[in-house]
Amino acid sequence: MSSLASAASKTATSAKAAATRAPPQGGILEGANPSKYNASNPLTLFIIQAIIIILFCRLLHFPLSRIRQPRVIAEVIGGILLGPSVMGRIPGFKDALFPAASMPILSMAANLGLVIYLFQIGLEVNLNLFVTNWNVALSVGLAGMVVPFGLGCAIAVGLYRQFSDEPGTVPISFGVFVVFVGVAMAITAFPVLCRILTELKLLGTDVGVITLAAGVGNDVTGWVLLALCVTLVNAGAGLTALWVLLTCVGYTIFLVYAVRPCFLWYLRRTGSIQNGPTQSVVAITLLMVLASAFFTNVIGVHAIFGGFLIGLICPHDGGFAIKLTEKIEDLVGVLFLPLYFALSGLNTNIGLLDSGITWGYVIGVVAVAFTGKIVGGTLAARLNKLVWRESLTIGVLMSCKGLVELIVLNIGLQAKILSTRTFTIFVVMALITTFATTPLVTVLYPPWYQKKLQAWKRGEIDWDGNSLDPHDTGSDKVDITGKLQSAQFRKLLVFLRLDNLPSLFTFITLLGGDNSMRPANKVHPLRPEALPKPASDEASGETSPQSSVDAKPKKPLEVHGLRLIELTERTSTVMKVSEVDEFAVRDPVVNAFRTFGQLNNVAISAGVAVVPESSYSETINGKAADLSSDMVIIPWSETGSISDALLPDSAENRYTSGPHNQFIFNSLAKATSNIAIFVNRGFGGPSIEPMPKTLSRTLSVHSLRSRHELTTAPVADRSHHIFLPYFGGPDDKVALRFVLQLAQNGNVTATIAHIRSPVSTSAQPPKSPEAALVAKRGRVSRENSASGVPTAEYNTTTGADVANAERNEAFFKSLADSLPAALQSRVVFETVDTAQPLHETLSRAKTEVGRSKNAGDLVIVGRGVSSQGRGLRDELISILGTLGQSSSADSETRKSLGDVAQALIMDKVKASVLVVQARPGSEAELE
Repeated sequence: MSSLASAASKTATSAKAAATRAPPQGGILEGANPSKYNASNPLTLFIIQAIIIILFCRLLHFPLSRIRQPRVIAEVIGGILLGPSVMGRIPGFKDALFPAASMPILSMAANLGLVIYLFQIGLEVNLNLFVTNWNVALSVGLAGMVVPFGLGCAIAVGLYRQFSDEPGTVPISFGVFVVFVGVAMAITAFPVLCRILTELKLLGTDVGVITLAAGVGNDVTGWVLLALCVTLVNAGAGLTALWVLLTCVGYTIFLVYAVRPCFLWYLRRTGSIQNGPTQSVVAITLLMVLASAFFTNVIGVHAIFGGFLIGLICPHDGGFAIKLTEKIEDLVGVLFLPLYFALSGLNTNIGLLDSGITWGYVIGVVAVAFTGKIVGGTLAARLNKLVWRESLTIGVLMSCKGLVELIVLNIGLQAKILSTRTFTIFVVMALITTFATTPLVTVLYPPWYQKKLQAWKRGEIDWDGNSLDPHDTGSDKVDITGKLQSAQFRKLLVFLRLDNLPSLFTFITLLGGDNSMRPANKVHPLRPEALPKPASDEASGETSPQSSVDAKPKKPLEVHGLRLIELTERTSTVMKVSEVDEFAVRDPVVNAFRTFGQLNNVAISAGVAVVPESSYSETINGKAADLSSDMVIIPWSETGSISDALLPDSAENRYTSGPHNQFIFNSLAKATSNIAIFVNRGFGGPSIEPMPKTLSRTLSVHSLRSRHELTTAPVADRSHHIFLPYFGGPDDKVALRFVLQLAQNGNVTATIAHIRSPVSTSAQPPKSPEAALVAKRGRVSRENSASGVPTAEYNTTTGADVANAERNEAFFKSLADSLPAALQSRVVFETVDTAQPLHETLSRAKTEVGRSKNAGDLVIVGRGVSSQGRGLRDELISILGTLGQSSSADSETRKSLGDVAQALIMDKVKASVLVVQARPGSEAELE
């Protein structure tokens, strides 16, 4: 018996130990199912849900982004597809991946992200924009809320009678329901609206400014009304609702007049406004967000309003709001927001729209949403003296609902104001209004109409498009009188890049002419007797001719710099667009450019444009057309990247980057003015070279430190030598004009070589031994302004080729004959006849440039060639083969810059290269 008792005791003890033992931690190795929800360890299933939601939304956003739809559309549609409307109908799908027990965890993470996102929206709202345009913003914003609010109240009567008693709702008064529906109709999605305006390039127009300013007021007012509505729902009695409302107002005043001054003092003390937020500042700010969300939540208002208020009190000075947004936006936008909006989709059941009356209300809600916003915004804008088409565009933009509407709807669903069926009706309305905004605005306010409207407002044309300028003959061609060499490039547009500023500064200095004359030494204003007296003729008393100044004023050089910042999906870049003027003041590249202009007496303007990377070329060419620029200079990237970078990863990246090559090609293909692509190799400053990736073992610690402390000695020889191979054609003719203007600077010498070759490979054999020698080896004939045309022969076969060759020859000779006396000692014209023009060009370039330690030499070439340049492609393939490179390895670079420039770059000629393309239709002007 004792043994049985002992055995029973041991069994009970082991059973008790087994019951109290920790669960197995081996996971799938012990047969655990990771997709099964475990309340003690919910992380595993949450990770699976997050991965599915994020991947699904990203895949949906890819095709929708092609038609310019915001990401929120993909996120909501993704949630609808994952929810009971589509995939939820698959047996076991919902229980396996989205069981009801796991939804509180998913909802908690999504709502935490929503609080931080509302803080981000508060950062994005710049009240200064509303204050600056308060009159038009107030009228458009007020009309854009009152009309849809009234129409929303009207349709709320039917919605309340039809759907107020459905499952999932609580008994609420008709007045609360009407207020909520009115707010849902009157709200405008400010963040999505700002992005749409940016992508459509409307932010700088009257339409964009008015819409954005009205959107700020609309957004703030909408959140206040929503807070009031939630307060009325949560309060058990009317007196309680009043106390909640007064507490919320008092808390807002406390934040503005007590918290904000202390916060600003701390930011200035730590230098966070000027230098960006430190980690401590970010931590304190997020603690303020969480504390504010806690307070508004416990007093009966939703937690998101606390986060929104903290965002409103953050300063925009010094770009602080933008820099703070950069710290948090990726985590919120990539992880938390997809969870929240997918959760909205999971709560949406399209299957509940199963009756005619339900679909009637869907159509009615969509019609009310469009009509109220469009009518109110259009009439208000029209009263502010905008034309009808502008006004209608503003009304359509104000009808955009976007993610703000979905936040409102989710609050209504959580507060049980809306049933699942009514929630689905409003979600469909939000999707339709958001989806339709971009295409409707594109049709109503296309770019061609914007240009026409701006010209009409400036008084340049009448409403029918006829010019009002009496001097305009209706031709787009420029009237060039006199010799071609008298035409000067006096209005430049340069693409500002950090890595190419030294070379751009050198170009601008040289184009300004000869700056060797320095101003006289200054004299203290208290010492007038020390002023130098002008030399005069004692007999006549007239001023000496040596002291006279040319009375003919010289047209000053105007240089406009354009700095491009990539517009990404990040909110911070959209904020830069709305604050672009202030951002341009702080940009270091723009400031360096302005300082250079002040120090060198050059008329300079600079601006910043935040546009998608795909629109860089269009933006540059559009700016050049607006400024009527004589020449656009685009530096080739030092690193191969379109964005600025200081050091390249490798030398090959510079020419093999597909996006950068495409950017250059598009800029040349869409150019409406003369354009030049500059490949820097030490022109006016050192070319950026890649740092060695490994340290040599022969370097000691002392030599390593000395290597980093070496200083760069100033260049003793500030001269530049330019070589231009002239083949003919409009590109080469513009390049020749450009060289002659650069040569007006006393530090520039130039060699201009006319490369002549047989026009066709089927040409007849040379008629003399001398001509045969020229065709075989090439012959150089130097000529100055007084010499004649060289006698070397070249063969032609077609009438068109003969005519082109004659025009090219006549143009070249006319410039050589009329070369000013001041340039004859520094500019040499020569003619080279050869059967291998590309090989001869490379040989001549190596002879002309890179032979002295000056401030950098330059080879200028035209992008296209005339008929005498035929066959260059075969020569280029041969040259690349000699260099050990594939003929197709740099096809994109050759496509962008042409055969001659490709050969110069790949053969590593020791000089920078400038590739020039004439503006379309300039052939007749150049003759």
